[in-house]
Amino acid sequence: MEWKNIYRGFLMGICDLIPGVSGGTIAFILGIYDRLLTAISGFFSRDWKKHIGFLVPLAVGIGLTLLLFSRVIDFLLKNYHQPTQFFFLGLIIGVIPFISKQAGMKKNFKLGHFILLLVVGAALASSAFLSPADSTVITSLTMKNVFGLFFAGWLGSMAMLLPGVSGSFILLLLGVYATAINALSTLNIPIIMVIGSGVIVGFIVSSKVIKFLLVNYTNATFACIIGLIIGSVFVIYPGIPESGTPFVMSVIALITGLIVANIFNAASPSSK
Repeated sequence: MEWKNIYRGFLMGICDLIPGVSGGTIAFILGIYDRLLTAISGFFSRDWKKHIGFLVPLAVGIGLTLLLFSRVIDFLLKNYHQPTQFFFLGLIIGVIPFISKQAGMKKNFKLGHFILLLVVGAALASSAFLSPADSTVITSLTMKNVFGLFFAGWLGSMAMLLPGVSGSFILLLLGVYATAINALSTLNIPIIMVIGSGVIVGFIVSSKVIKFLLVNYTNATFACIIGLIIGSVFVIYPGIPESGTPFVMSVIALITGLIVANIFNAASPSSK
């Protein structure tokens, strides 16, 4: 078991709780994105024991974070929304040069790749203007909402694996985010199991698709990934903070996020 993955899962779990922040981006920062895709897509292969050794500690870290910090994140977003968003904004901006280097953008990208990057980035950025669906909190299951919650978990997990796309943001757009946070905060096991089942299925399916695209259409896939990350900056941006304490806290949070991203970038195995 690769128990050091618990802290990686911890970081990914925190990000997956934030609408607009992608756990896939953090996996990229930590240098485990390719390994994560391989482990999930190979879960049912002959090498399943090796993949379980990688995934179980990661899942433990993510699971504990979701259970323990759902209320903390909810508190921070309600009471310190702008500084919290600016911290994650710093993380995301800080990872863009790292991923661009990994993609060999200067060497490998052609005009078509840059156009694709801009189109994908603009498409995601435009989602910031979409209105979330009705976010009535669901506390009990019916035949109708079981399918809805399962499908929402599926779509959310596909977004979680894509750097730049937030699974929580997808849940927010679908009107399921408040239900998911409430279920985690109150340990509503039936709701957690239904959404969680969708997440697991989505992980397995989307990991194979993303892995295929990275192997066979590397430059185009990286162009999409970078576009998604740039687009997510506009989704997360909470607006100019008020002068005084809110402004100072937001600036400090942004700088801290940039520093943390650079520390992870420098420590990433793929940067050495």
